[in-house]
Amino acid sequence: MCVESDGCEIEGCSSLDEVRTLSGSMSPALKSSPDLHPCQSGHKFRAALLRCRSPAAAAGILSFGNVLNYMDRYTVAGVLFDIKRHYDVSDSGIGLLQTVFICSFMVAAPIFGYLGDRFNRKVILSCGIFFWSIVTLSSSFISKEYYWLFVLSRGLVGIGESSYSSISPTIIGDLFTNNSRTMMLSVFYLAIPLGSGLGYILGASAKVAAGDWHWALRVSPLLGITAGTLILIFVPEPKRGIVDQMGRIRTRTSWLCDMKALAKNRSYVFSSLASSAVSFATGAFGMWIPLYLARAQVVQKTACTKEICSSTDSLIFGVITCVTGLLGVVIGAATTRLCRQKTERADPLVCAVSMLGSAIFVCLIFVVAKKSIVGAYVCIFIGETLLFLNWAITADILMFVVIPTRRATAVAFQSFTSHLLGDAGSPYLIGLISDALQQSYATSALWQFLSLGYALMLCPFIIVLGGMFFLATALFFLDDREKAEKQLSQITRPPSSVKV
Repeated sequence: MCVESDGCEIEGCSSLDEVRTLSGSMSPALKSSPDLHPCQSGHKFRAALLRCRSPAAAAGILSFGNVLNYMDRYTVAGVLFDIKRHYDVSDSGIGLLQTVFICSFMVAAPIFGYLGDRFNRKVILSCGIFFWSIVTLSSSFISKEYYWLFVLSRGLVGIGESSYSSISPTIIGDLFTNNSRTMMLSVFYLAIPLGSGLGYILGASAKVAAGDWHWALRVSPLLGITAGTLILIFVPEPKRGIVDQMGRIRTRTSWLCDMKALAKNRSYVFSSLASSAVSFATGAFGMWIPLYLARAQVVQKTACTKEICSSTDSLIFGVITCVTGLLGVVIGAATTRLCRQKTERADPLVCAVSMLGSAIFVCLIFVVAKKSIVGAYVCIFIGETLLFLNWAITADILMFVVIPTRRATAVAFQSFTSHLLGDAGSPYLIGLISDALQQSYATSALWQFLSLGYALMLCPFIIVLGGMFFLATALFFLDDREKAEKQLSQITRPPSSVKV
């Protein structure tokens, strides 16, 4: 027999005397009562709606929202050349767009992490999506005299998107456990490269289709509002830590205590530093590689000279980012699952090896780009695949070494540090270095190409440093995981004391 939460009997339910809970376990049957009554039409609709709020559906909707999150972020990069020409700004001025976005993102992340550990998470997520969607749509109408206002709008978008990135992984962490959680987090973090690639594709395609780059900023907001509505309706709000222990959490630590514990968690600290290296490289590549390849075509005298070009580099780079994201996350999850059979330190070790391998192919990009665009694309493909291997694995490391009641804070603070030390400054820093190198030969197309390439050569060195941090994470991973398990058992009631 199945019973709705308001005490009415649901018709057409399974005859089995058990009810499936959110986490997938089976609870004892609820006995028939004279107080029960057949469901009315409204109750049947509600029951059908609740059946749609499965963990898998919730993870799918949250992943869709993450795709839109990153698609909106990199739509601007897909029309970067047009924005630069429209507002007539330098390389460092263009780099400021991403820097302002990331700075506002990282400042807001700890605030949303605090709220996400204490209040209704899906409401915060939806409000964040609605906010950045409206701001993005409004920014498409800013005229060329107000570039500062366009930069400010990107900062406001960063605040809205930080709520999503800080909180949504913790909901998935409370819906699944073990290998299921690894798989679902892999799907969720697949949205990062997939959404980034679609952002380039959307930006370039919308610009060509409409004959105006402003239309690139008017598609993702509509999809974002749709995603926010789906989250409100279909995504549940699971109890924090419901799948990690059998009892109920009896104590909650303060924010200051949470921060002290995270600072002492060596696996968390080193994996956060490694994430910073990844963010540094991906932030710089995402902003500058399409423009770098466009300058390479100018050097090779194959560049477009029309007012509205097809943005081939943005399209190809977007497709490569989508495919490498899919391959990277799938290969990363499969490799980690296989290596866990050999060693319990598999998660950080896989990340370290992939980072070190990625650095080699990233270096080769700047060696072959002057002579062969195709060769540069091949190096980008392999380098990005290896770099994207660690997205979901890093999140899974956090889930293992941090207790459920401080995970949103941990995700938010990891996001803060990775952006602060990573892509908050890398696009602007690369632009500054490029501008400085161009001063001697400002009118030379070859030197504009070379100066940007020399500036981007900083990235492979940072990637190697990130690989070293993942190796350090492997040293402390098992000890920190065991500490987290002990802490969880200390703050929970045993099952026998839980009231049903």
